[in-house]
Amino acid sequence: MEFAVCIVPAAAVRSKTSHKTEMINQLLFGETMEILKIKKEQWYKIRSLHDKYEGYIRSNLVQVIDESEAKQVTPWVMTDLVNFIETNNDDMLISAGSSLPDFQNGEGKIGSLEYKFDGNFHNRNDIRPQPEILIKLSQRWLNAPYLWGGRTPLGVDCSGFVQVIFKMMGIDLWRDAYLQAEQGIKINELKDVQCGELAFFTDHKKRIMHVGILLNDHEIIHASGNVRIDNIDEDGITHTGTGTRTHTLKTIRRYW
Repeated sequence: MEFAVCIVPAAAVRSKTSHKTEMINQLLFGETMEILKIKKEQWYKIRSLHDKYEGYIRSNLVQVIDESEAKQVTPWVMTDLVNFIETNNDDMLISAGSSLPDFQNGEGKIGSLEYKFDGNFHNRNDIRPQPEILIKLSQRWLNAPYLWGGRTPLGVDCSGFVQVIFKMMGIDLWRDAYLQAEQGIKINELKDVQCGELAFFTDHKKRIMHVGILLNDHEIIHASGNVRIDNIDEDGITHTGTGTRTHTLKTIRRYW
């Protein structure tokens, strides 16, 4: 059994071993994975350690590391929207939610990769989730474009947006909306919500297909076309610009 770590800003995880196939996820710098199979020499079938999500990734985007190093909990997370790190004397741009393995006094190391970082970060173990932090972290993403499988401010999907924001607050969520809806505690009425709870929405087949972060009992921030703030009521989301009903509310969950 082998393990690896993402050594690029955002590595595409695909449904099959081809760049032409669907991107179903991204792994951010410093996130670790188990290598399940080696396919066509240049592709790995992987399972990310933080959310057990599986897919195929190019081998040149990761570095093989020891199991003990891969499974070592990394509490340090980058909180700037984007910022530079220096890796082996080269600058690389990484985005919010990137992990900083073995990080101390502005320097870190994982495998043979050494890096330096002097931007904003925090220890997830020291963060107490609260509305002020959630609003500060999430509203920086406003107008980020929607990208299926994306998890960065340059392109993000609904569940990826939620997952990264919660990661920075010390809460680990599954990758897809329907899985996230199985976590947390159910809230029965919209009038009872608190800032930071997640609302889930169904398609015409009653499947959970969308998620957003409630700011209060009438506003939600979510990735739909772009990251935006829309109105919400007991029936679902209404686009603030057009007044059109866009999503049907299914359930609300609390995570802290």
